[in-house]
This record gives sequence, structure tokens and C-alpha cells, in this order.
Amino acid sequence: MDNRTLIAIILSILVIIGYQYFFTPQAPQTPPATEQKTVEDGNTESVKPAASPVVSETKVFDERQIKVDNELYTAVFTSKGGTLKYWEIKQHKDQKGNNIALLNKPGPVPALAIGSRNDFDLSELNFAVSGNNLNLDSGNPSGSVVFEYAKDNIMIRRTYTFHADTYRVDLTDEVSGIPEYWITVGSDFGIYENTDDFIHVGPVLLKGSDLEELNPKKLDEPKKFRDDLKWIAQEDKYFFASIVPQSPVAEVAAFKQKGSPVIAFRADPGTHKFIIYAGPKESERLSKLNIGLEHIINFGFFSIIARPLFWLLKFFNSFANNYGYAIILVTIVTRIPFIPLLNKGQKSMKKLQDIQPKMAEIKEKYKKDPQKMQKEMTELYKKHKVNPVGGCLPMLLQIPVFFALYKVLLIAIELRGAPFTLWITDLSVKDPYYVLPIVMGITMVIQQKMTPSGMDPKQAKLMMLMPVIFTFLFLNFASGLVLYWLINNILGIIQQFFTNRKLAKETPA
Repeated sequence: MDNRTLIAIILSILVIIGYQYFFTPQAPQTPPATEQKTVEDGNTESVKPAASPVVSETKVFDERQIKVDNELYTAVFTSKGGTLKYWEIKQHKDQKGNNIALLNKPGPVPALAIGSRNDFDLSELNFAVSGNNLNLDSGNPSGSVVFEYAKDNIMIRRTYTFHADTYRVDLTDEVSGIPEYWITVGSDFGIYENTDDFIHVGPVLLKGSDLEELNPKKLDEPKKFRDDLKWIAQEDKYFFASIVPQSPVAEVAAFKQKGSPVIAFRADPGTHKFIIYAGPKESERLSKLNIGLEHIINFGFFSIIARPLFWLLKFFNSFANNYGYAIILVTIVTRIPFIPLLNKGQKSMKKLQDIQPKMAEIKEKYKKDPQKMQKEMTELYKKHKVNPVGGCLPMLLQIPVFFALYKVLLIAIELRGAPFTLWITDLSVKDPYYVLPIVMGITMVIQQKMTPSGMDPKQAKLMMLMPVIFTFLFLNFASGLVLYWLINNILGIIQQFFTNRKLAKETPA
């Protein structure tokens, strides 16, 4: 591997990290998880100049809560606004083995709150409740709960329908007597973790086929979207909560209330149907819903490459039953198409190494005449049939594959908590003992020593720093990604060994 190749790779990786660090919207500050509590202060703060509240008075009633339980989640709804108070999913655990709560304590704007303009003042009203706690299973596959409010010409009826074997909830809102109707995901619903600086956390929407990830820090001025609005959501790395309209809506607005990002639909009063989804970003589950939610899994610029790699990863895991082995198999498969190019590049580097003394002579002879130097160098390359970029090109062509696989291994929930072997118990987090990145650095040194190079001794010493830089760079990378790079290096060493042996046989004694 020559200096240009290494520089190209490290710059590319630094671009990935730099881009995600500086341009990926940062996570909003959400309060730490606590036990379920009732809301003590539900007042909201208007983003726009204050509009007159829809309801002139708020009367305090005894709050009633409805618990809904199925095989995937436990939810608690409240009569305050007919909103959601708690949402816990059962098939994904935290580090202590507890179920993950995607809503633990309502924030400044309650989950699934409705209201007028950006106030969501109706979430403060106490609704009448029709229905009881639901425990859904195969013998009781669905059930509904109705929240109703009627006063001062305002009539609201919210009907939630739940199902036994899905995260999907059907919601019908029948609203009259208010000038306009808003519904929001809420300020905290759907966000479990916000500690990863490389991943978008916060409001997101799908407009047509375009995924719009909104930076929570840039919502001091509301952002509005119209036409072809598919859904809105609040997301983190692996989970999200969303609202998918099944009837026409006018616009989406994203803004801040009490420092928290909020995203909401606006529509005319009337009857509106929605699908609510709150759960993991599992591609197969989302695709089966057939409402476009699978697009929330954002593989980035190289998604055209990432999606087949993701499919391949899951395919190998289906029979290997270990995502670590699946990563190894994907690494092998993705390297195979590049073997001829890599062989050609290595031969080109060997030729470049052989003419290094003549190149040094030309540089010394024409050091004061750059144009003449370039001309002589070009003639030298032609005479010996050497392509000066031949060693770089094969590696550069692999960079899109690395970018794509990097993104897959970074965000795929399938790797969350997926063990590999021995001390690697979670491929989505860093190696706790840093064994993989250190071994990876060693393989880089070995590969660098084996690869023909046209560098002078000073450059060679400088390039020896690259494995050190890479090792420190990969210390905090997910174990799955480091495993991919390690296996790729090992395959490169094996290929280089056979190439060097073949070149030795072809070179006259």
C-alpha cells in the first residue's frame, strides 16, 4: 500500500467522521429516564406570537389512565388530552436487561397532543374515557379506547385501535369547533438514546421520497413543509415514534417549545385518520407495514450500495446465526470483485519501485525546471509501461463500499446487542478491551511492510505513522466495523503474499 493510497483512505475516513460530527444534527438534551410520573406542569410555550387559547378555562378533573399491553409493548394513555403517557417495548433491552422505554415521562409537549396553532392547549383538558385496560393476544387480537371532550362548541373524539402482534396503532380524530387542528408526535416520544454524536436524533419527516432530518439546534425559527407529506417522526439511532396520515393534511411544522424540538401536522378540523408506530428501526417489519416508514433507515449518500450489503449481511446471518461471522463473509464477498484490480495495482507499484532510482535522478537533474522534469517523468512512465496512479485506483474504488458498509454497521439495529465471540458481546459498540483495533493496527503494519513502495526513506518513516493513526481512530468504532477492517487487512496480506511471490518469479535474477 503506497503513501497516496493510505492518505486517500485516511482522508476519506476523516471526511466521514468530520461530516457526521459537524453537519449531522446534534441530539437534543432530553431529561434522563425516570419512573413513570404524572405531569405536574403541562403548560406549553407558543413558538409564534401568542394566539388566543382555544379553551378559555381549564378545569381540573381526576385523571384516568388506560393501560394497553400486547406481546411487543406496554403503553399508558391518559385522559388529559387523550394523550400518551408511557411507552415501553419488550423485545429490546437496555444494558441492565430492562425493557426500553421510548416514553418515560411526558416532556413540554405530550405525545400525540392536539391543539390549535402551536399551543397544543387541548392536551390540558380532561377527556371522558370509554374503554378499559387492554391485554391483547391471539385470543383477543384487537381493542379500542375512546377519549371524548365536548364544551363551548368544541367537540373532540379520539379513537385508538390496538392490535396484538404489531407496534401499529390506528388513530381517528374527529374534531370540530376550533379554527385549525394540530397533532404532534410530542417532544420526547420515540427517543431513547441521544449520546451518539454521529447519528441524527430529533425530528424527521418524509416528503415524497426525500427524507428530511431536522437539526434540533436550528429550530428557533419554525420550519414548514407542504405537499406530498408522508409521515413525521422523532428518532434516535435505533428507535423512533411516528405519525402517518391516512387522510389529507395541510402542512408540517417543526419548531421548539421550552427548548425541546417538536414536529406536528396541521389540518382543517374534521375527521382525520392516522397510523402511529413507535418501536425499533427493523427494516422487514417496517416494509411489511407498506406505509413508507422503512425510509427512516438512512444509509446516506451510498445507500444504493449499502442496501444490498445490508441484505447480504442479513442473508449470511440467517444461516450463520452470528452477525460477526456474517460480517466476515460480507467482507470476503465484497473483496472478490476487486481482486483483479488489486493485483494489477500491486504490479504497478512493483514497477514503480523498480524505476525509483531513475525517478530520483530526473528529480535531481531537473529540480530547477519543473516542466522539463514532468516531461521526463512522463517519458519514463511510458518507456517502462508504469501507471503512477495504478496503485491508488483499486483502493479508491473500494472506498464507496467502505462508506456504505460503515453506515450499515453503524445504524443497523440488528447488530445492537449481537454477540460475536468471547469478549465481543455487542457488535454495535466498541471493543471493551481494544483488542480488535490493536490487532487491526498490527495487520496494517504488516501489510505496509509487504507492499512495494516507491517512497524515499523519509516518506516511508512518515507513512509508518498511518497504522498508529488508524488504530487510535478505530478505538471507539463499533466492533463490527473494526472486525470488517481487520478481516479486509488479513485478506489483503494473503493476497499481497501471493502477488509478491508471483512477482519474484517474474523478475529476472
